[in-house]
Amino acid sequence: MPQMNKGGKFIFGKSLIRDDLTVHLPPQTLTEYNAAAEGKIYLFTGSKVTGGFCVTRKGLLEPSKLGHILTEHPALQNYQTAEGEFIRHKGRSYCWVSISESGVIRLNQEMADFLNLRIGMELLSIRSSNIAFTMGATGPLLERARNYAGEIKTY
Repeated sequence: MPQMNKGGKFIFGKSLIRDDLTVHLPPQTLTEYNAAAEGKIYLFTGSKVTGGFCVTRKGLLEPSKLGHILTEHPALQNYQTAEGEFIRHKGRSYCWVSISESGVIRLNQEMADFLNLRIGMELLSIRSSNIAFTMGATGPLLERARNYAGEIKTY
């Protein structure tokens, strides 16, 4: 997948929000972040510009400098909150969802509404850091991807 401009963000692909609110994460993100390894992932709200959500897993988040988010919210850390129930922490909201071995997650309608997502939207899978990747829904990067001359595969 492309790096749309020199020094710019790396794009793994696009994911379509399907009629049943499933999202198929691009295979390269699954490999790079070992995202399906634990059977559950954490989603957290994206930036104001990019929207959508960021994706990480306990094995990446816990030992990072952001690990305190989980230790300060043990119910989230231990998956004791309801699946898809967002918990607010310092300007962002976090939840957990199950992920299939093939990288499929299912949103519920409340999650989609909370994240301002709807069926049929394309989410751009963007490398964010070594801890998380972003599934961006809005903003200039998504516009550039729409106008990109090369191929960006949709999952």
